[in-house]
Amino acid sequence: MAVDEAAARVSAPRAAHAHPPHKVPFLVRLRNDSPLLLMVAPAVIVLLLFTYIPLLGSAVAFMDYVPFLGFTGSEWVGFDNFTALFQDSAFWSALSNTLQITFLQLVLFFPLPILLAVLLNAVALPLARRFVQSVIYLPHFLSWVIIVALFQQILGGAGVVNRFLLTHGLSAIDVMSNPSTFKLLLTMQGIWKDAGWGTIIFLAAIAAIDPGLYESAVIDGASAWRRFVHVTLPGMRPIIILMLILRLGDSLTVGFEQILLQRDAVGPGAAEVLDTYVYYHGVVDGSWGTATAAGLLKGVVSLLLVLLANKLAHKLGEEGVYQR
Repeated sequence: MAVDEAAARVSAPRAAHAHPPHKVPFLVRLRNDSPLLLMVAPAVIVLLLFTYIPLLGSAVAFMDYVPFLGFTGSEWVGFDNFTALFQDSAFWSALSNTLQITFLQLVLFFPLPILLAVLLNAVALPLARRFVQSVIYLPHFLSWVIIVALFQQILGGAGVVNRFLLTHGLSAIDVMSNPSTFKLLLTMQGIWKDAGWGTIIFLAAIAAIDPGLYESAVIDGASAWRRFVHVTLPGMRPIIILMLILRLGDSLTVGFEQILLQRDAVGPGAAEVLDTYVYYHGVVDGSWGTATAAGLLKGVVSLLLVLLANKLAHKLGEEGVYQR
């Protein structure tokens, strides 16, 4: 009997190797997945039309592009547009402003939704928690035109704050047209508009944490701070790293519409960023090749930031945006 069992164990792998699992044909899998494929088809079509197909226009960065001549009639100039771009002081000023705004947003804006999510999760009354959450994420649905107008009515030269100061014999403050504080103003506007919306993702991450971990921590005598450090933060860590990677990939995009609406008030020296540089040099001035070169350079740098951040996430033991 023992010999028969040993023979059976030896022959089992051979049998499995001799008869591999049945592979479902591609057409069968396509037919089975057709409902799901139909659901994602509109999103894929939009992505192709407005993201991937326009990438072909990056060839303008290597051409002396003339719209009336098109791609076939315009002259290829190699890297001349990049040479002109790097010699343009306005480009370096726009790059410097972009990096400064990105740094402020990472330091002041990115941690705030995490803090708000933790504070909201600590609210014991569900009705109060839902009410506060609804109030703080409502500004997300307002356009930048409305938000800039609201800030102008409050902090502008003839706004509510300055009228109050002048009424009480105090000096007026210059906020909306002050170049030295413009980058901080942009960050504050972004926080007011989108910080509440960002809390939704982190609240979902907190809700996915096993309640038993909190119960065990309470039994062990852990304080609220230690529960936050040893339970909440580790549970939120994968989402925090994922959102940080996505933010780094989008770090050179700091709000085209928001800045365009306020650029004239403070001047291009303080408000010009890469996106407005591309708009004014390409669409307004007609320097299509230089503007496209700036946009292409921005895309390449953003891609490298995502790849480096994702690599770092793998080293920290997280999945990141995509698997190894």
